[in-house]
Amino acid sequence: MNEIVARIKQEVQKVVIGQERMIESLLIGLLCEGHILLEGVPGLAKTTTVNALAKSLGLNFKRVQFTPDLLPSDITGTEIYDPVKNEFRIKKGPVFTNLLLADEINRAPAKVQSALLEVMQERQVTIGERSFAIESPFLVMATQNPVESEGAYELPEAQLDRFMLKTVVSYNTKEEELRIAQRVANESFEEIEPVASKEDLRKLKESVKKVHIDKELEEYIVDLVFATREPESYGLNHIKSHIMYGASPRATIDMYKASKALAYIRGLDHVTPLEIAYIAKEVLRHRLILSYEAEAEEINSDQLVEEILKNVPIP
Repeated sequence: MNEIVARIKQEVQKVVIGQERMIESLLIGLLCEGHILLEGVPGLAKTTTVNALAKSLGLNFKRVQFTPDLLPSDITGTEIYDPVKNEFRIKKGPVFTNLLLADEINRAPAKVQSALLEVMQERQVTIGERSFAIESPFLVMATQNPVESEGAYELPEAQLDRFMLKTVVSYNTKEEELRIAQRVANESFEEIEPVASKEDLRKLKESVKKVHIDKELEEYIVDLVFATREPESYGLNHIKSHIMYGASPRATIDMYKASKALAYIRGLDHVTPLEIAYIAKEVLRHRLILSYEAEAEEINSDQLVEEILKNVPIP
């Protein structure tokens, strides 16, 4: 593993016990400048992890708690009239940062979602008649609570597609939970120190681009995505009726980039099928639009991705 990546992980693990997969997903997001969606019940250190990551890199970090009464201007900013100068001035919103934590993103109404969509895709914000570029690096790390449905809005498919990975955050093990309780009770969490700079992050991104991926594995990635669109071409007739729409071309791009980033985090100079299989669910699970038949049979997208991984031949 790269020394800088190891130091970043070490700093985050000062305040986050376990949750290795979530930490890896956030690092992949940073190295690829891809947005990450974290799904899990409250209390699993999602906010703490994002905050710790920002501190370890000395990046600007802002958090927005999404609620049904939130307005687009609450996140993007607005024009304010200055009576002294008799002119309007721009007050920038919390999206003008490096890491934006959108907490419980599925609680915001459609207008807020569309405002966030522009920032996520175009890396710019329009306030009044002016557009402002967002400083790099910029990534949205959003959380959603899968349990509560009251006052929650389904994220539109176009927005879900903008998230590079969707990581499902699960409970800690018994041993990890005991260590968390001991640390919290004794207030023994260490301070997080910045161990890397924006320049270090830029160099890491350049290194990720140099990670080699064989032609056969490139084709394997494309096959996995095409299997969601044309299951019958891959001997998957039994899941065809469960998928209404397969993954978009963004899935292919994101799986390609994420597998290289994961290989780099693991200290490899080339991608193996293991990295692709490890990341496939996180890239595809939020991009499959399931049929009513799948919902009626209580089949979820993770089960369908598992079937695809089993049936598409590994090179």
